[in-house]
Amino acid sequence: MSDNPLQRLRQLGQQVWLDDIRRGLFKSGELARLIADDGLAGLTSNPAIFAKAISDTDDYHTDIKAAPPTLTTEALYEQLAIADIQSAADAFASTYRQTNAETGYVSLEVSPHLALDTEGTIAAASRLWRAVDRPNVMIKIPGTREGLPAIRKTIASGINVNVTLIFSVARYREVLEAFLAGLADRKLTGESINKIASVASFFISRIDTLVDERLEQRIAAGHAGAASLRGTAGVASAGSAMQAYRDRIAKPDWQQLARAGARPQRLLWASTSTKNPAYSDVKYVEALIAADTVNTMPPETLAAYRDHGKPELRIDESVSTAPQVIAGLAQHDIDLEEVAAQLEAEGVRKFSDPYDRLLAVIDKVRR
Repeated sequence: MSDNPLQRLRQLGQQVWLDDIRRGLFKSGELARLIADDGLAGLTSNPAIFAKAISDTDDYHTDIKAAPPTLTTEALYEQLAIADIQSAADAFASTYRQTNAETGYVSLEVSPHLALDTEGTIAAASRLWRAVDRPNVMIKIPGTREGLPAIRKTIASGINVNVTLIFSVARYREVLEAFLAGLADRKLTGESINKIASVASFFISRIDTLVDERLEQRIAAGHAGAASLRGTAGVASAGSAMQAYRDRIAKPDWQQLARAGARPQRLLWASTSTKNPAYSDVKYVEALIAADTVNTMPPETLAAYRDHGKPELRIDESVSTAPQVIAGLAQHDIDLEEVAAQLEAEGVRKFSDPYDRLLAVIDKVRR
């Protein structure tokens, strides 16, 4: 049995993905070491991560300066991103093959400006899937209301999907239904459904950040019991999502799809870095350890868990305590669905703004 806590997570059935991408990962051999030493099983990216990579290093400058002036800045960004995603996918290719396509996935997001554009999202997902041309890639689609039909259509067309920006259990249920409907649509056409992979990325720490702000207001107003609820909303939301997943896959229609070879849409715990320094830096890893799930960690959280993680299956405790926590929050007039609606709107903006800054950085390098 490995002494590395990250390897122990893999042995417990949870995949660890890296929430980072930059060319230095490939050039230095760092990604290969993470795969070999830590059992890293995948990688996610987003516009903010690419913005940091391109802004903070000169690894991309030669390609940017060599681009023809007729190429739009957005098209140039996609070329840069696709090249990195292909390199990452190739690094995970043996993992993907050895696990029979259970692990080894790399995610690339459609433009965040398409978050409220169903048809634009469908077209972009199809175009990026063809351009990357790797079986172990997932296209990230925001789990907005407009994203739901895009998820269904994209799954039905045989494209792997990472549904991002999920903050509420109600929206998660809709995402899961869109995934199942896409599989059913594809099955009706006679196409195979046994190679389609998907994850539903449920964002955790951002929930606590916003709920804790509201709890501080209640504490200041003298609400008894509010202080004990600090730092509980994110894990409770995740526990409720896990229960929703368990309930749904027990139903006959999923069982029928599974018999036809369908793979379940795994829950992926996202936003797992700790924002509040008063909390443990591995808080959102420890509480959410579960078989057949994914935890995507930024480099700092990955390093922290490698150093002092204590792996043990704990999701059942998070599931069992969730109703009590949610009821307690409601007593203080905190509605997690309303919180989620605010976080979704902010989340779209938090990806759109870095995307626009990224394009501005590329323009500056081109000049």
